[in-house]
Amino acid sequence: MPRRTIYNSLRFDCSRCARSFSTQGGLKKHRNSAHKQTQYVPPSPPAGDTLSGSGTQDNNLEPPEVAREFEGDGSEAVPRSVPESRQYHPALNGTTFLFHKSSMYTNCSPFIPAVPCDQDGKPVPENTPPAPSNMQNSDWKPFSGRIAFELGEFLYKEEQMSQRKINKLLELWAASLLEHGGTPPFVSQQHMYDTIDAISVGNVPWATFSLKYSGEVPEGTIPSWMAADYEIHFRDPHLLACQQLNNPGFKDGFDPIPRRDFDCNGNRVYNDFMSGNWSWKQADLLAQDENNHGAMVVPLIFGSDKTTVSVATGQNDYYPLYMSSGAITNTYRRAHCDSVVPIAFLATPKSGRKYDKDPVFQKFRWQLFHKSLAFVLQSLKLGMTEKQLVRCPDGHYRYVLYCLGPYIADYPEQALLTGIVSGWCPKCLACKKDLDNGTHGRRTRELTDLMIETYDPSTLHEKYGVHADIIPFTNDFPRADIHELIAPDLLHQIIKGTFKDHLVTWVGEYLTITHGEAAGNAILDDIDRRIAAAPPFPGLRRFPEGRRFKQWTGDDSKALMKVYLSAIAGHVPDEMVQAIAAFLEFCYYVRRPVIDQQTLRKIEDALTCFHTHRKIFETTGVRTTFSLPRQHSLKHYTWAILQYGAPNGLCTSITESRHITAVKEPWRRSNRYEAIRQMLTINQRLHKLGAARADFEERGMLKGNIFSATMKALLQAHASGEIDQEDSENDDSDLAAEVPVRQSAVADSASASASGEQMEQASLPPEDDGTPVNGKRVVGFVDMALTPQRGYPRTLLGLGQHMKCLSLLDHVRRFLYYQTHPDSDCSSTDLELQECPSIPDSQQVLVFHSACATFYSPSDISGLGGMKCEHIRSCPRWRGKEERRDCAFAQKDGSVPGMKGLFVVRIRFLFSFRIGGRQGVVYPCAFVEWFKPVGDERDPVTGMWVVEPDLDSDGIREVSVIHLDSLIRSAHLLAVFGDKFLPTDFHFSYTLDAFRAFYVNHFADHHANELIMV
Repeated sequence: MPRRTIYNSLRFDCSRCARSFSTQGGLKKHRNSAHKQTQYVPPSPPAGDTLSGSGTQDNNLEPPEVAREFEGDGSEAVPRSVPESRQYHPALNGTTFLFHKSSMYTNCSPFIPAVPCDQDGKPVPENTPPAPSNMQNSDWKPFSGRIAFELGEFLYKEEQMSQRKINKLLELWAASLLEHGGTPPFVSQQHMYDTIDAISVGNVPWATFSLKYSGEVPEGTIPSWMAADYEIHFRDPHLLACQQLNNPGFKDGFDPIPRRDFDCNGNRVYNDFMSGNWSWKQADLLAQDENNHGAMVVPLIFGSDKTTVSVATGQNDYYPLYMSSGAITNTYRRAHCDSVVPIAFLATPKSGRKYDKDPVFQKFRWQLFHKSLAFVLQSLKLGMTEKQLVRCPDGHYRYVLYCLGPYIADYPEQALLTGIVSGWCPKCLACKKDLDNGTHGRRTRELTDLMIETYDPSTLHEKYGVHADIIPFTNDFPRADIHELIAPDLLHQIIKGTFKDHLVTWVGEYLTITHGEAAGNAILDDIDRRIAAAPPFPGLRRFPEGRRFKQWTGDDSKALMKVYLSAIAGHVPDEMVQAIAAFLEFCYYVRRPVIDQQTLRKIEDALTCFHTHRKIFETTGVRTTFSLPRQHSLKHYTWAILQYGAPNGLCTSITESRHITAVKEPWRRSNRYEAIRQMLTINQRLHKLGAARADFEERGMLKGNIFSATMKALLQAHASGEIDQEDSENDDSDLAAEVPVRQSAVADSASASASGEQMEQASLPPEDDGTPVNGKRVVGFVDMALTPQRGYPRTLLGLGQHMKCLSLLDHVRRFLYYQTHPDSDCSSTDLELQECPSIPDSQQVLVFHSACATFYSPSDISGLGGMKCEHIRSCPRWRGKEERRDCAFAQKDGSVPGMKGLFVVRIRFLFSFRIGGRQGVVYPCAFVEWFKPVGDERDPVTGMWVVEPDLDSDGIREVSVIHLDSLIRSAHLLAVFGDKFLPTDFHFSYTLDAFRAFYVNHFADHHANELIMV
C-alpha cells in the first residue's frame, strides 16, 4: 500500500505574483528566475576587431531607482516610442491625472482647468485622490468567499468544465468533508451558475428584437426569406461603454485625452489611437460648445465579421458585432482583457441559390444590416451631444461625450458599410477599372448624399460605384461619416490579401507561364524546400513540406512572409524580388507601434517602389491590371496613420481572435441545438467573471496565493477568538496531526507579500520561445539559463577538449584581458598571450544550453507592457534530434543605429566561470563564431544585409569568447541559395554550416526589423 503523503500547508508567497512555495529555497529560486533584479551596465566597447564583452561589473554599484525602466539603450530599436513632448487638446482634456509615466513634456492649455469631479459632478481640487469604494474589502458577494470565486472562475472560465463533471467534482469534494461536517463552496453546478448570474458588476443583459421584410411581395409562392423573422441579439452599448470606463483593470491603459506627440526635433509621432488627428478634430467640434469644456471625448470603435464554427449541418455561422473604447491604449486593445466586447449578434438572411443575385434580396440584406446597427447603437445618441458623468478606471468621475469611432471590417463588409459597389474603393472616388492611377478625391457623407440627389441609380452604380438603395447607419448619428471611419485592415488587405492571395499566387503563375507546368512545379518544389530549410528561430512557424497544405490562416501567411524572399531569389527575375521586398518593407513599417515622420516617408517610398517594380508581373503576362481594391487600399495607409495612429490598434486580427472566446468556444460548450441563446448566457457569465475579478483586484482581495491567504485568515481568526474553542479542539487536532503549520513562517510570508517590493520587474516565463512578458517596460537584457547541463567536463581544459576547441583556454585569457582592460585599444590579433591574465587548467566551468533575452517589442506578441522574451539556444540535440546552434546580434557600437552598429555571431556554446573564489566575479560567456558583412550596404535585390563567416588565414571560421551582456537578442540567418536547387533530403539543421553567405533576416519579427532597419 503506498505511503500516505501529507499536504504541506507551509507556504511562502511571492510578493510580485500569485505563486507560493513550500520552502524558502523554492521562493528564492523563483525570485531569482522570474523576478530577477535587473540593472543596466553597458557593455565595454570592443577592442580592435573583436568584441570584448560588457566589462567587469562592480558589485557595489547601486542602480538608479528606474535604471531599467522607461529608458532606452543602444540595443533597443524603439528610441522613438516615448515622445519628447506632448500637447493635449486644450478644451476636451478630461483629466489632469496622466498615466504616461515617461520623461516627456506635457503642454496643456492653462485656461481650462482639467479637474476631476466627485460623484455629484462637482469639481474637486487638483491632485485629490479618488473617493474610496463603498464596497468593503471583505465583501465577496455574491460568492461566499475567495475560494468560491476562484473555484467558479477556474471551472467556468479556465477549464470550461461540463455540468456533469462539475457535479461529479462537487460530489467528491462533499464526500471528503462529511466526517468534518463541512461542505464545498457550491452544492451543484446550478448553484455555481446561479452565483455567477448574481454578480452585480458587469451586468448588461442581452435583449432581442426582430426585423422582417416589409416590401412588395410577388404573386404566388412567397420566398421564405420574405416571410422570415430575423432576430438580432444585443446588449446596451451605452451601459457597456460606461462599464469599460469604470473597469479598474484598464487603469494603466487609460488614454482619455486627444493629444499630439512630438519627438526631440519637434516632429509629430503617432502611436495610440488618441494620438491621431481624428480624435483631436472630434474634440474641436465638441469644444465649440463651451459647456463641453473640461469633458473627455470617448470614441467607440466597432468591428464585425462573420465566422463559421463548424462544417456540420445546421446553423454554423454567426455574425458578432464588437465594441472597444478609443480611450484605451492599443496595447490593451490588442491584449483584449475585456477591452473588446461582443455587443450584438446580427442576423444572416439565407435564401435559395436562385436569389443569390436577386436585386430585391440583396437590397433587403443591405438594409437589414444597417437598420440593425442603427437600432443596436441608438442608446449612444444622447451621450454624443450631452455630456454625462462617468466613473473612470482611476476612480475619478469625469464628464464624457461619446462619438462613433473607426469601424474594423474586411473589404466585403467595407463595401456593405459604405454602400459602394464591389470592386470600388470605400474611401476615395478612384475608378474601378484603374484604381491606382492618379490622385482622387475622398468620399464623404455629404458628397454621397449630393450624388444620390443629382444622379439616377444607374449612373451612380456605373460611374461612381454607389448603391442608391443603401443608407449607411452612420447617417442616424452626429459627426459620423462612414467613409472616414473605415479602419485600415492589416490582416486582410496586407497579409492575407496583397501578400498571400496576390503576390505568392502571381509568382506561381509566372513560373508556370515562363517554364511550363512541369518545370514550373519543379521550381515551386525547390522553393518549398528552401522555405523548409530556414534555420529555427524563436516564434518561427516551420513549413516542413513548404507551402503545400490546404487550410491557410493569417498566422500561416505571417510566417511565410518571414522566409519567402530568400526562397524565391534566384528563381524569379530580380525585379520581381524587388517588388515583394518593397511590399514587405511597407508591411513591416505600417505595423510598427510608433510611427514618426521618418517612418512615414519610408512607408511612402516603399509603396512607390512596390508600384514601380510590380509592373514585372504585367510585362511577364501574369497580370493585365492592378486595379485590386485590397492593393489599392495601401495608398490610404499614410492618411489612416495621421488620423488614427498606428494601424496595429485597429485591425481585424483583433476581432478575429475575439471570435474564439465569444463565438467558437461558447458554441462548443453548448448542446448545439439553437445554440445562440446558450452562447449569449455564456458570454454574459464570462463578462461578469472578468468584471468581478477586476473589482476584487482593485480592492486588494486577490493578493497572494489562495492557500496562504486562507491559512492567514484562519490564523487571524484563531488569534482573535472568532473560532469557537471547542470546535478548534475537535477539528484542529486532526488538522494539526496531519498538516504541520508554523504560524511564524506563514505570518512572515504574508507580511512579505503585503509589503512587497515596489519595483515591478519583467518576469521571465518558462522555457518557451517568443513568450509575452507582463510587467513594466524595461531595457533589454540577456540572462543565462538557471540550471547548468550535466555530462560536460567541469574544467576549462576538459571542456575545450570535449567541444573540440583546444584553444579555449587561450580565448578565455584574452577575454579576461579585455574585461580587466576595457579601455585597451589593442586588437586581438596584436595581443600577446603572455600579456593576458593566467588561468589554471583546472578552472571550474559550467555549461548551459540556452540564455533568455528579454526586450521591448510591442509589435510582436507581447505582454501588456510590450515586453517579450525569447531563448537563444546552443545544444547538441534539440528536442532529442538534431544539433541547434542559434545566431545572435551582439553590440558593436551603440551610437551607430541599425546593422552597422551590430555584430552577427553564432553561439557554439554557453558557459560561465568564477574568478576569485566564492566571493569572486562570475563571468557568463558565449563561445561564438563571427560573421562579417558583405559590402557596406544592403543587397540591392532583396534589401537584406548579407553576411559571410569570418575566416582566418587557414580558411577556418574565426571564434572567440564574449560576455553574455554583449548579446542583444537572437538573429535569424537565411541562406543565399542563388539559382541552385537544394537536394531533396536537405535538412534545415545543415543550413548554417553548408552555405557561404547568408541574408540577415530583418523580417524574422518586428523587433528585428526595427533593430536593423533604423
